[in-house]
Amino acid sequence: MTHSPALSVRPISREEHLAAIAARPSVSALQTPAWGQVKKDWRAESIGWFDHDALVGVGLVLYRQAPKIRRYLAYLPEGPAIDWESAAKAGDLARWIDPLVSHVKSQGAFGLRLGPLVVTRIWENATLKAALADEGVTRLRDVPADETTETGRSIARQLEAAGWRPPPESEGFAAGQPQHVFQLPLHGRSPDDVLRGFNQLWRRNIKKADKAGVSVTHGTAADLPAFHALYAETAERDGFTPRPLGYFEGMWEAMTAEAPERIRLYLAHHEDHLVAATTMLRVGVHAWYSYGASSTSKREVRGSNAVQWQMIKDAIADGCEIYDLRGITDTLDESDPHAGLIRFKLGTGGHAVEYLGEWDLPISRILYGAFDLYLKRRS
Repeated sequence: MTHSPALSVRPISREEHLAAIAARPSVSALQTPAWGQVKKDWRAESIGWFDHDALVGVGLVLYRQAPKIRRYLAYLPEGPAIDWESAAKAGDLARWIDPLVSHVKSQGAFGLRLGPLVVTRIWENATLKAALADEGVTRLRDVPADETTETGRSIARQLEAAGWRPPPESEGFAAGQPQHVFQLPLHGRSPDDVLRGFNQLWRRNIKKADKAGVSVTHGTAADLPAFHALYAETAERDGFTPRPLGYFEGMWEAMTAEAPERIRLYLAHHEDHLVAATTMLRVGVHAWYSYGASSTSKREVRGSNAVQWQMIKDAIADGCEIYDLRGITDTLDESDPHAGLIRFKLGTGGHAVEYLGEWDLPISRILYGAFDLYLKRRS
């Protein structure tokens, strides 16, 4: 039996990290060096996996210090960008993960959290529609998937066998990155193809916005205060805590400096009123709807549909293969307000995707347990 050569993990430069990302079809926007600059409360480090001298994988590690001691939780949001498929087929995930654990341990980590962008299950549009119409079904996890991946099953088995803790089953949106997302496939499709896949309500709302004279334009850093004012209005209406303006200014500065296409701001105006605004992130062939805001007034002009349609058209023009509408919850219960979010996204004709989720490895069980308790008390 032949064994694959051992891999090593060590810090890499920003330039090496960006070159490795550019050589891939895509990685998560949260695995770019710019994201390390956005998360100012964490210490960021670019790392690489090496097979001898060849760089074969990359990741952004964020280190969060525990209170009063110089020990850290190491976190790779939606990462790392390694060859998960080959690790699944060969059953040798330890070859990739063991040197990562050794590295973060040498940096003072008491725990490690990964969020691999490994797809485990996919539910097609028709399956979701039928599930929403069935009063006996209240959870996505109870709906048989249209596709279940062997890569996802293998990686989950290997992580569990190595002592990693799987993501907890949660109601609503949990802390961290969403395990369930909604995606619209774009590969080989024209705007007309995509529009035909929208449901009747979406097509009608796009026409309504056009007829009402809603115009969608790209914004600049100077437009961020106007976006933020609308976002704060949305937060108050929908009952969530908004991020401060400085967060978006920092994100804009870091991401536009890294790559011009990394972030884009969209503004939908009706007459002189800003009625909707969004941000879109892009790395390679994957585009993400990131933050959205809409006015309480003038909802009848359908600015939110108009701005989404413009983002989708731009993603197609940019050669993107996936337009990602980001998180959905596991609920299919019509009495749950989150079900409305799924219905809105379902209208695009896309499908629901389940990722492997965020897995935790307690390196020091005592410190990990204490930090976990501290975070729960804070929230």
